[in-house]
Amino acid sequence: MHLPQLIIDLALILGAAGIITLLFKRLKQPMVLGYIIAGFIVGPHFHLFPSISDGEGIKIWSEIGVIFLLFSLGLEFSFKKLMRVGGTAAITAFVEIIFITVAGYFTGQLMGWGVMDSLFLGGLLASSSTTIIIRAFEELGIKKKPFTKIVFGVLVIEDIVVILLMVLLSTMAVSKQFEGTQMLFTIAKLLFFLAVWFLAGIFLLPTFLKKMEKYMNSETLLILSIALCLGMVILATQVGFSAELGAFIMGSIIAETTSSEKVEHLIQPVKDLFGAIFFVSVGMLIDPQMIIEYRWPVFWITLLTISGKFLSTSFGALVSGRPLKESVQVGMSMAQVGEFAFIIATLGITLKVTSGFLFPVAVGVSAITTFTTPYMIRFAVPFYNWLEKIIPARWMAALNRYSASSQTLQGESDWRIVLNSYLKVIILNSVILIAIILLNTYYVGPFIAKYIENQLLAKLLAVVIAIAMMAPFISALTIKKVQSSAYKALWLDSKYNRGPLVVVEVIRNVIAVLLVGFLLNQFFPFWWAILGTSIVMLVVLLALRQQLQKYYNRIEHRFLSNLNAREAADAAANKAKSADLLPWDAQVSEIEINPWSTLVDKPLQDLGLREKYGINIGSIRRGEVTIYAPTRDEKLFPYDVITAIGTEAQLEEFNRVVNTLNVVRADERSDENIGLTSIIVDEHNGLKGQTIRSSGIREKTLALVVGIARNGQRILNPPSDLIFEWEDVVWLVGNRKKIEELARRQDKV
Repeated sequence: MHLPQLIIDLALILGAAGIITLLFKRLKQPMVLGYIIAGFIVGPHFHLFPSISDGEGIKIWSEIGVIFLLFSLGLEFSFKKLMRVGGTAAITAFVEIIFITVAGYFTGQLMGWGVMDSLFLGGLLASSSTTIIIRAFEELGIKKKPFTKIVFGVLVIEDIVVILLMVLLSTMAVSKQFEGTQMLFTIAKLLFFLAVWFLAGIFLLPTFLKKMEKYMNSETLLILSIALCLGMVILATQVGFSAELGAFIMGSIIAETTSSEKVEHLIQPVKDLFGAIFFVSVGMLIDPQMIIEYRWPVFWITLLTISGKFLSTSFGALVSGRPLKESVQVGMSMAQVGEFAFIIATLGITLKVTSGFLFPVAVGVSAITTFTTPYMIRFAVPFYNWLEKIIPARWMAALNRYSASSQTLQGESDWRIVLNSYLKVIILNSVILIAIILLNTYYVGPFIAKYIENQLLAKLLAVVIAIAMMAPFISALTIKKVQSSAYKALWLDSKYNRGPLVVVEVIRNVIAVLLVGFLLNQFFPFWWAILGTSIVMLVVLLALRQQLQKYYNRIEHRFLSNLNAREAADAAANKAKSADLLPWDAQVSEIEINPWSTLVDKPLQDLGLREKYGINIGSIRRGEVTIYAPTRDEKLFPYDVITAIGTEAQLEEFNRVVNTLNVVRADERSDENIGLTSIIVDEHNGLKGQTIRSSGIREKTLALVVGIARNGQRILNPPSDLIFEWEDVVWLVGNRKKIEELARRQDKV
């Protein structure tokens, strides 16, 4: 009986992978590295054991593996998660990605590599390994440290940026064009299709899954999910993008549905199987002789990865306003290349645009940085302590001052709020209208023309269908009201704001007219298109205005309901669960107190946290001091890190309250510029020799003295009878303008 060679190869691959990964599990090393070594053992460059024969078959299976890896990544991703990533993580990520990508390209050029090899080198260095970082955090017991939130935020942004880099690299590899205009067009096209797929997917998919829920079991949901994934893969490739992008997009759409967790659970074994085959196929490409031959590129790129990622990430965190210690910890954590390096390197080989040495170089760098990562994270704090000793005190003071000043809270201006609302209306509706125009121009119109001989009638029918589809969104783009108190406040200030508001209204109406005219001009001559545009706008704005508004409101309500369905379901489940909880359902979470929270400077017994939120405070970490089991008279101060004990729902609610509802907004305090400011006790301000109480700082500036730096020591929340000394650095929380006025008055005296 004949047994297909592919089955024999799969048995060999999975057998080697199983044995090697068991060994790596025992050694507490990453599974991915085990798969790669297993691939090397069964590959053509290692002759001690049987080798794979059907390389083409394995290549197809590995491509399927990449698709499921990206689909699973999308399921864990969610676009809303990206929107929740803080400004610190965003700034840090973009500084790191830009630096390491550019540095990687020029490093390749300095080593005499070609343009495509250098570009792919920059791309494969752009991401760090989520798996390795999480494993290192867990082993070192630091997963709940404040800096880890920044690291996880950076990883989220890295994932989406690397997906976009893959698309751009694929486009450049195929077109061989590097002009700025071409790249901008590719990026615009990519963003447009991302928006279209996301809007259409969120509008259609959750509703479909909800209606079909009673007919689906685990088997049908798994089959349907895979079908949706592969369908989006086909669609993405048809419009000129990569299969990986399509898989990622479908995963991110399903991530917003109430079925996401179930789909993620069902797809896990499929992802593990095909992912293992992919990483084994990666190992099969390793040529030891080539790694030895290119040992110096491996060395230099490893050095670039460790030093470049550390420096750029730390610098990005510093720029975003984080303290030097946190910045160093973030930088040390990110100093490695991730699994995406293998995917990008394989992409270059598949497209036949990179040299054979790039892949083994990438594997060598990844293997080395995998082993160095835990040590980098472990030595982050000692390295910071060493930096603190060698950096001049003046520089450290400047860094601390910059970090503190970055915490300034400023209320959003009314104009910013209104413009954001207008931009959402204009961009979202414009994207939908352009998508409808393209759909009717390239698909609906030609389809109708095939079956209707009268070309004029065919064109009219195509235009009528397009206008019917566009009408609700034309109405929203032109007349949808921006409901906000900020808009009303601006409109009432007629002297300055009514004119600009009218201009914004005119702009969005002009955009609507241009889009309608663009559609009609696809089917009719210019002047006929102008006439038709006038008629369409009159009908939409006058005759059908109310009906279209109601229809659009239903569409918007359905979209928002689908978008927020997962959060609503989770909230309902948590509420039901919290009604009857056992003591061992409690969890522990570390929460940093916002400096402007109304929880600050009040005894715990007055806050009533247990009565209001059902949580207890196990400890308070204040600088280098930890207060265990704080008494009811203990107070919370800015930047305290509390250990809160409660259920998951209670902790989520309390964390949300701490970071949002309890924050005193600047616009609620007469537009005061509230911030953390420092002054130095010198001969000008007259504070030397006075106590905090007698100086009158609090009465004159409405500011609170929260810390004093003296002779290299830090006094957090000093007592009111503490006497100021020469060159004390005094940190105050309060009105910046009043503090500056006090300083000026003292100068005059």
